[in-house]
Amino acid sequence: MLRMNSMAGTRRQFFQQSSLGLGSMVLTHLMGQDTLEGTVTQTSRNQKRKLDLKFQSSQFQSPARAVIQLFQTGGPSQMDLFDPKAELNKRDGKKYDTVFESFQPGSESNQFLASPFRFHRHGESQMEFSELLPNMASVADHWCMVRSMYSDNNNHPQATRCMNTGKIFPGRPTLGAWVGYALGTENQNLPAFVALRDPDGYANGGTTLWDNGWLPALYRGTEIQTRGTPVLNLNPAVKTSSVTQQRNLGLLEKLNQERRRQYPWNDALETRIRNYELAARMQMSAEGLLDLSSETHQTQVLYGMDNPRTADYATRCVMARRLVESGVRFVQVTPPIKDSTMPWDQHRNLKSGLQNITSRIDQPVAALIRDLHQRGLLESTIVLWCGEFGRLPISQYANGRDHNRNAFTVLIAGGGFKGGLVYGATDVFGYKGVQDRVSCPDLLATLFYQLGLNHQEVSYVHNGREETLTDPSVTQAHVVHPLCGRTTRQA
Repeated sequence: MLRMNSMAGTRRQFFQQSSLGLGSMVLTHLMGQDTLEGTVTQTSRNQKRKLDLKFQSSQFQSPARAVIQLFQTGGPSQMDLFDPKAELNKRDGKKYDTVFESFQPGSESNQFLASPFRFHRHGESQMEFSELLPNMASVADHWCMVRSMYSDNNNHPQATRCMNTGKIFPGRPTLGAWVGYALGTENQNLPAFVALRDPDGYANGGTTLWDNGWLPALYRGTEIQTRGTPVLNLNPAVKTSSVTQQRNLGLLEKLNQERRRQYPWNDALETRIRNYELAARMQMSAEGLLDLSSETHQTQVLYGMDNPRTADYATRCVMARRLVESGVRFVQVTPPIKDSTMPWDQHRNLKSGLQNITSRIDQPVAALIRDLHQRGLLESTIVLWCGEFGRLPISQYANGRDHNRNAFTVLIAGGGFKGGLVYGATDVFGYKGVQDRVSCPDLLATLFYQLGLNHQEVSYVHNGREETLTDPSVTQAHVVHPLCGRTTRQA
């Protein structure tokens, strides 16, 4: 089991054994919250794991070593992209005789809205995709399509947190932070978790999409820009000679070691020191890695870097490939926000809205799958295409769709997931999952499993409570084994 403890055994045992155990309570109060973080009191677990990003072995043999999450903020419409519904199209404009779970203004007429797009079957799997996604459809046999996803909330902030942390409440670590905590990074000159956002701004959710929650800040996602300076504040504002820089770093190291001796149990201090040390190492390696000029013309055309419409998102997808290729464990890519911080949120003008966003992301996403595959990286890299929820089968403001937490589709490729598989099903209108439903915590548990991690055994103690990615006291998350290829647990 991967556990964390923030205090040494001898000191704790002394206080526990004195004054009928009251000394332990006094020590906890005096040490404060910093030393509560990560404390596990059971003797069998009384061992401190260092706060670092060093490579950690998985708990059992598994196909995947890294994740690229292509997070599509706003709620992509499942019945217009991945889940065609003939009955819905047949009843276009007719009133539904049942009231849906919740309405926002504009949906009061409760009338069915047919999809304006045609669907076609693709690949040996005959997987169905909308005409809006011809490039993603061309790699259909690599995708594992889950049509029966559901969330716990109909609002963007809560649903986004549910997809990324397993719960709707703020303040919890995201999946990427957990992966970095559990596995570290394969490249000590790079973070374990990198966030690639649109250089023009943040998608809805902002930095909470890569938050570390109560895990040490070392495991927070590091923002890397695809335009201008890749990593902000990485280099000195005033250029100095290499000799002066080395002397400064040497002095800083001595000061850090002195502070460590003075405050040996201060995890927040240790985290800050580790972050600065990582920044120093990144100065020497990151900028070269993030220089995409070395990519071949063929690769740039494949991704769409030569097309103004797709160039920004294509650049982030290429960078995501380069990062996992160089040992980063988790890369999150957010969508283009030229027109909206939630480009998939079509309450109005569904047809033109979907045409706009799909034309920006379709080619780069498919290129990422092809590129990873031809480089031999797809089997060890999970590519997750997902939003926070889906849309309703009825109209909103005549030509849009409202939020729907009860059904949405995610796509997963690589990392041992079964390509060409369509899993789960929704009702005849696409409103609700009715077969093999998969919750957000179920999906997180399954992603963890493919990385060789048990979602119930990777833990961190916060405020005296042992926390996990999926909280068994609230939600009974399950690994969805039918999605996975074979994995062999070590004895």
